[in-house]
Amino acid sequence: MLTVLLFAAGVALAQTPGPGPQQPQARGGGEYIIGPGDTLQVFVWRNPDLSVTVPVRPDGKISTPLVEDMAAVGKTPTQLARDVEKVLSEYVRSPEVNIIVTQPASAFNQVKVIGQVQKPAAIPYREGMTVLDALLAVGGLGTFAAGDRSHLVRTVDGKETEIRLKLDALLNKGDMSQNVPLHPGDVLVVPESRF
Repeated sequence: MLTVLLFAAGVALAQTPGPGPQQPQARGGGEYIIGPGDTLQVFVWRNPDLSVTVPVRPDGKISTPLVEDMAAVGKTPTQLARDVEKVLSEYVRSPEVNIIVTQPASAFNQVKVIGQVQKPAAIPYREGMTVLDALLAVGGLGTFAAGDRSHLVRTVDGKETEIRLKLDALLNKGDMSQNVPLHPGDVLVVPESRF
């Protein structure tokens, strides 16, 4: 049943006209950027034999029926779908392809929450994600957390920057100015209290 629903969703998305090819977005952009180790579901409308689930290999490429060694890393799912359509058009009349990232594995497409939280984890990044979303995903602050001494480590153009956060103020006083938007690759660090 789930396969039927996913296929139907793929058909519906494939029938919706999308924007033309886009240039890859820089870090922190809104769209998901495919990375090595991600698992992709490739739907080719009206061609179930060409629809497969494939991993992005360490060399950054994928292979599907009729499409070998297609570069995937650094592209959005939409960009990759258009590239696959170009290759398939040699074999299939008017192919319509939809690509869904089913399992993100790239560290670039994750937000890591470490330190004094209930369940430290790497969380798949999604558009619009905020510090509060990340905290809820890891179960909140730990018993010995120094929430107001927390910080966010962000790498922009190869340079690491640190953003100070007061998570106790966010969680206990509702200070939404501390609920900053997250970017792919961010690391939220929650230190331990000093006794």
